[in-house]
Amino acid sequence: MSADVDTETTETDEVTEVGENDSPETSEDAPDASGAPGAPDAADAADAAEVAEDGDDSDESDDETPAPARASRLQQLEREGDIAADYLEELLDIADLDGDLDMDVDGDRAAVSIVGADLSQLIGPDGEVLEALQELTRLAVFRETGDRSRLMLDISGYRADKREQLVALAARLCAQVKETGEPVSLDPMSPFERKVVHDAVAAAGLSSESEGAEPRRFVVIVPA
Repeated sequence: MSADVDTETTETDEVTEVGENDSPETSEDAPDASGAPGAPDAADAADAAEVAEDGDDSDESDDETPAPARASRLQQLEREGDIAADYLEELLDIADLDGDLDMDVDGDRAAVSIVGADLSQLIGPDGEVLEALQELTRLAVFRETGDRSRLMLDISGYRADKREQLVALAARLCAQVKETGEPVSLDPMSPFERKVVHDAVAAAGLSSESEGAEPRRFVVIVPA
């Protein structure tokens, strides 16, 4: 089993997910008994969690970050990748599966890929096992570092293939929305899938929102 480390960074994709009830806080927000503003509704909370999960909502670019800070962050992400690789390598040994591990740094997150002859059991229907394995890997990183990880795990190119399919789907639906002027709702998707769609819709010059609650949360493409 081999582990190839690629520390080249790529530009971070930004995603801004608009919740159904997103609005600036105003003086009309009634405080509770402790004087704090009223709690956000479920849609707002889900949107905030999804931005934290799938995209950097900061406007600060890498060029504005001091070089020592960038180097320190890169080392942190490389360490996350190493911890994740050790955890996944042990899991593969326990499951008696063959796979090669590739580590990378993609924007502001560590990225680990497992490639092998037949790892479909680690992907599962609609990537459900992959999503669960990614969360377990993030927990393994958190246990070692004490910091929440946004590490992205891919297996046998599943996410790369899914991204390509979703971009094509979003392009087709964006053309439909532009032609009809009517919003279009997609099927429920994972946070990763919703982010891909949001990015593709924004690139097409339209807007998109997420509605519903997990695990039935879905994207709505709306006219510009």
